[in-house]
Amino acid sequence: MTVALIDDDEAVLDSLRMALRSRDIEVRCFTSAEAFIASLDVERPHCVVSDVRMPGLSGLDLQHELKSRDCALPLILITGHGDIPMAVNAIKEGAFDFIEKPFDHERLIDAIDKATAHGERTRSEQAELTDIAQRAAELSERQRNVMDLVVQGLSNKEIAHDLGISPRTVENYRAWVMEKMGANNLAELVRKALLLQNRTI
Repeated sequence: MTVALIDDDEAVLDSLRMALRSRDIEVRCFTSAEAFIASLDVERPHCVVSDVRMPGLSGLDLQHELKSRDCALPLILITGHGDIPMAVNAIKEGAFDFIEKPFDHERLIDAIDKATAHGERTRSEQAELTDIAQRAAELSERQRNVMDLVVQGLSNKEIAHDLGISPRTVENYRAWVMEKMGANNLAELVRKALLLQNRTI
């Protein structure tokens, strides 16, 4: 696991680096959000921990920059008391957590563990969605029509009536759709189709 620490106070960085490395967590330290952003083309961490108030780009600016780059890294913000309304807003915008100063290192490590696990799930879900979308794009228009009607709960006979084809032909289309979508059963096909629908809403 690699964590990026961003804070303009080098003493804070040193303290956090030592605490995380004592838990065998790999750390990359940056004294500005700009320096971290410049590093993204080379290496991406599993989690980002950033101070909110910094010269140049703030922690919130960093969040917006990551969003604009479609970079789904879990972000934990370190905040002073006066920054809490700002941090709450950041959570609404998608930040994973905020930790109020002064804080216990255990609190931060726990948040990093949870954020990293969340990030892994998100990456896995994104990979599955990409696979589903690619498979769906390879369906013919008729195959897509049959899939949509199957997901609506229509029987082969009803689908055949709607599309003006025979039930036997519908069975063939269903088999092709199942194969192309990588679905082992009807429930799996429905789940994949619903994920695809939710993605495009």
